[in-house]
Amino acid sequence: MRNRSSHLASYHKGELAAQDRAGFREHADHLRPIISDRLPRGARDFLADLRFLIVGATAPDGQMWASMVYGQPGFLQALGPREVLIGARLLDVDPLAAVLAAPALVGTLAIDLKNRRRLRINGRTVPAAGGLRLSVDQAYGNCPKYIQSREPQEAAPALRKPQVSASSELLPEQRRMIDTADTFFIASASTAGDADASHRGGNPGFVSSLSPQRVQWPDYEGNTMLMTLGNLTVNPAAGLLFIDWKVGRTLHLTGTAVIDWSADTAAEFPGAERTVEFQVAKVVQIDHPDGALVSSAPQYSRFNPPVAPATPGGP
Repeated sequence: MRNRSSHLASYHKGELAAQDRAGFREHADHLRPIISDRLPRGARDFLADLRFLIVGATAPDGQMWASMVYGQPGFLQALGPREVLIGARLLDVDPLAAVLAAPALVGTLAIDLKNRRRLRINGRTVPAAGGLRLSVDQAYGNCPKYIQSREPQEAAPALRKPQVSASSELLPEQRRMIDTADTFFIASASTAGDADASHRGGNPGFVSSLSPQRVQWPDYEGNTMLMTLGNLTVNPAAGLLFIDWKVGRTLHLTGTAVIDWSADTAAEFPGAERTVEFQVAKVVQIDHPDGALVSSAPQYSRFNPPVAPATPGGP
């Protein structure tokens, strides 16, 4: 969608192309009224209960990153129908820390894993005392499909300060983290720079690291608006965020994503309508010091399709 256009409910050319390719144009047109430039009723209480917010944005070099800002419940405050106060900052070692230190176009996802509720809020952030102010350009809810229910757990701080490592490809232990993930988040942007952050979920094994620099996942049935795929159609830059909920580790990947519309490829993945392949450009791993991200074992969504067995001798 066009975040800063007077035609708020108009799809941009990438979204229209993706909807046409998928045969979703008519249904997507019916959904346009759910998009608003104001927070929906109940958003104030919803945001106040959350412990983290997913954030996606583009760095000055054009690389797209997905990350998260977190705090105790109450760190997110709806100041009105078109503004949210984020009372926390990214860690200094986060790949988006420098980007959000100045005004930035962002896509955010407010998600309550325990109750399987989510709200996308896209707009612009500016630095504020102790955090950020987010001006709302788009706000709309998404369905609960593919969200694994988790509850935060109290965890003693394991580190005195965050530990960070960076590389140009995935290490073996990072590949295992991806191959066993049931959840990740993806950031994308239109050619105008309007950012978006979205959730992807499935049973463990639904996303695969094909090599140290290639990641693949099935694209399951969704809301038919194809916001993420629409962005990728015209701008392949993307950022992925994986979280190790047991130890509070985040894995940030930036690179490019290509949609495979082939029905033959999708047929290899139960429940897939198409697939996406991601080429890794850079990897940043952060071990968080305070245990804030540690959560319970998941209760898997009843909507998760089964995962196809791994090919013998495959990666």
